[in-house]
Amino acid sequence: MNTSKVTQKLHWDEILLAALREDIPWEDVSANAVVPAAFRGHADLIAKADGVIAGLPVFARVFRLLDEGAEIIFHVKEGARVQKGALIAEVTGDMRAILSGERTALNFLQRMSGIATYTREMADLLEGTRTVLLDTRKTTPLLRSFEKYALTVGGGKHQRVNLADGGLLKDNHLGAAGGVANAVARAREYAPFVRMIEIEVETLAQLDEALEAGADIIMLDNMKGDDLLEAVRRAKGRAKTEVSGNVTRENIAYYAALGVDYISSGALTHSAPILDVSLKHLHAIE
Repeated sequence: MNTSKVTQKLHWDEILLAALREDIPWEDVSANAVVPAAFRGHADLIAKADGVIAGLPVFARVFRLLDEGAEIIFHVKEGARVQKGALIAEVTGDMRAILSGERTALNFLQRMSGIATYTREMADLLEGTRTVLLDTRKTTPLLRSFEKYALTVGGGKHQRVNLADGGLLKDNHLGAAGGVANAVARAREYAPFVRMIEIEVETLAQLDEALEAGADIIMLDNMKGDDLLEAVRRAKGRAKTEVSGNVTRENIAYYAALGVDYISSGALTHSAPILDVSLKHLHAIE
């Protein structure tokens, strides 16, 4: 997922405009009161905490949707680590557009930067291993493209972006199909050959069924202790393995040391704290 103009038009502009309309239903009383006529202004984007910046194209786009002549100068690159107090960008344009778009632009930037920061912390703990850090579909409705983009900036990879990306058979799928073997067989028959079939298992018995059925990837969901060790041993050379469930900073290195291929964590998107940023020093210019 990237920031191409196609992505922007198809997935981002509509959502950004909806967010702006939510905040500006018909007018911005405060901005219109203090800036009664069109004036150009300048403001600085400042980091208020250490972290990884993600969402600079989104930040800029908010202001350009309100003011086509807005100019944004970036002082850091997307994905850069910043320290508290750093100047991230400068915004120049219609002062009313800057005032009206400020909160929406900052909301997206701080949310996306928070995800990138948390993901980078987790990815750094996997450095030197062959284990890949994956996200999940536990994202904010309608904001998935922003959140998953931010995760890639932080060093994570996509498990699936949406339900059309591939087959992931979870407990309810197994129940609907009448068991592991049936679920894998039906998925294999239905899905194109280029798509891998992943199945979630909770017990060693389910693991054996999944291996026998020919699953490509096996998600070891909330497995612990000896069962987890045995599951990784049995799957080696027969299927790729993924650990999922309550993955934290404290235990991610342990899971990677087991030799699993993937570690997925919903917390990367649903629990990442924001990175505090602020737009300051707005003033009129000639």
